[in-house]
Amino acid sequence: MNLIVELTKYLMILLVGIYTYYSFQVLRYKSKAQQDRAYRTMNLTIFILHFFGHFMLYLQTLSDKLLLLYAGEVILFVLVLTLYQIFYKRISRLLLRNMLMLLTVGFLILARLSFDKAIKQVAFVAIAFLTCLIVPEVLSKINWIKKFGWIYGIIGIVLLLIVLFAGTTNYGATNWLEIGRISFQPSEFVKIFFVFSVAAMFQEGTDFKRICAITVMAGATVIILVFQKDLGGALIFFVSYIFMLYVATQKPIYFFSGLASGSIAAYVAYHLFYHVRVRVMAWQDPLGYIDKEGYQISQSLFAIGTGGWIGMGLNRGLPTDIPVVDSDFIFSAISEELGGLFALCIILIYINCFVMFINISLQHEGAFYRLLALGFSVMFTFQVFLSIGGVIKFIPSTGVTLPLISYGGSSAFSTVLMFMIMQGLYMRGKYGKKHPNTAEVFQENGEVERQVVE
Repeated sequence: MNLIVELTKYLMILLVGIYTYYSFQVLRYKSKAQQDRAYRTMNLTIFILHFFGHFMLYLQTLSDKLLLLYAGEVILFVLVLTLYQIFYKRISRLLLRNMLMLLTVGFLILARLSFDKAIKQVAFVAIAFLTCLIVPEVLSKINWIKKFGWIYGIIGIVLLLIVLFAGTTNYGATNWLEIGRISFQPSEFVKIFFVFSVAAMFQEGTDFKRICAITVMAGATVIILVFQKDLGGALIFFVSYIFMLYVATQKPIYFFSGLASGSIAAYVAYHLFYHVRVRVMAWQDPLGYIDKEGYQISQSLFAIGTGGWIGMGLNRGLPTDIPVVDSDFIFSAISEELGGLFALCIILIYINCFVMFINISLQHEGAFYRLLALGFSVMFTFQVFLSIGGVIKFIPSTGVTLPLISYGGSSAFSTVLMFMIMQGLYMRGKYGKKHPNTAEVFQENGEVERQVVE
């Protein structure tokens, strides 16, 4: 068994490394044949990694339920690859595969940490993909969605106010809403409304009066999140708005003013909220407060250090010693059992997604769609930065999830929705009217190759 665990561990590192290599290499390929070969290789690495991960868990647990879960996940992946590429011939195949690779890692590590939560996560993701099947078509064809900026903003503020007065508190933040037996985080969906709202309002103009009005709306959203004590979420909203404001106006004064006001707000929050001071204390000296405030981050660092570069192997570490490991600190579990090299590849895949998001933004001349893509790019990437940065003690922990990997139905659903919106923008930005005598082969790197139709 030890030999099998060791061999499988190295194989999984090799597979994720191959996938990461091709995820960047495909951006350089200029022929459709080269891209097709790369995508077939990426598909193969996803399914082989998925198989060997579950195979290792089954050998150590001998759980028949795990086999059923594995079969369900394979069916889900096959359906997603098939349906989305049937309905959308021009979808970004790279973004779709990046999603599946990140979900594969998430499903594997959740099955190791908590089987019941793994089942729920697969169900959440399946519902999200089914629900979002129509989203790329809507974004690529319908134009009137950019006319309701204030409505999007008001909807987001109303949702957050409902949570503030009627929500439930978990881990110090009042950001959950319960309806019967269902509980979810409305702030995850307010992210979508927020970016739509800011992009729609800025595309109508960037005069000083309008900027002040939009800033008040954005500030109200952030302040409500602060009152909910969801400071990680508030920070994500704030940074996303600052970047969208700067790109919309092209005036550095707004960017630096935003940074200055954010620094002042952080200073005030430190003195106003006790749990913020606790997290800063734990960040500065986790071992000095290991019995209480620094216990979580200390265990996270122990796990990462124990895993080293190649990891302990699936089900061979002690990631469950870390509080809230399946959501906020799941990157520590990955580092401990799958290794630092594997974790580094995950970071590179996130960077690859960011590169694609920015590329999509640059493909648009219209302000609304350019700002929409930019807003989601910053929001997604900054959340990844906060999650991993807090886990490795680069910054104080903010309690945000790692997109597509951490446990959480609201987070998984909103992230899938975000990616499908980006797919719609990808289709809208790259595909104009075709010449009647040519078939256009579009590259992931933005270049176009035209082939004569026979």
